[in-house]
Amino acid sequence: MRHYEVTFIVDPVLSGDDVKSTADHIQKELKDFGATIVAVDEMGLRQLAFSINRRSSGVYYCIEFACEVADWLGKFELNLKRNERLLRFLTVRLDKYGIKYNDDKRNGRIGPKKKHEAPATAPVADDAVPAPEVVDLDAN
Repeated sequence: MRHYEVTFIVDPVLSGDDVKSTADHIQKELKDFGATIVAVDEMGLRQLAFSINRRSSGVYYCIEFACEVADWLGKFELNLKRNERLLRFLTVRLDKYGIKYNDDKRNGRIGPKKKHEAPATAPVADDAVPAPEVVDLDAN
């Protein structure tokens, strides 16, 4: 089974519902072509390196999918080109190292570590902490 990853940038001027519906439409289109969705990563609003269509930011999405044959991929990319809500897209085939990297990233073995809660400590009594010493500098 071949694994692919499509990353696309949605126009940030659209409402939140329109952005979400665009991503859902692309996922539905992939399923209609017979692909299995492995993971969807909504990276959120980010700055662009250069302006595209007079936009300086965009909403990034990354969808990893798997399929047996990819003869429909040209048709899928043509549909992405025709979608006016998208600023850019990129489809890449993942090798075994890319698949492992994405799996490790999803499972938390790579990337920012999740904050573990600090262990609960025993409460300190008020009389255990010494009061600060008051020094009068004016007295001789």
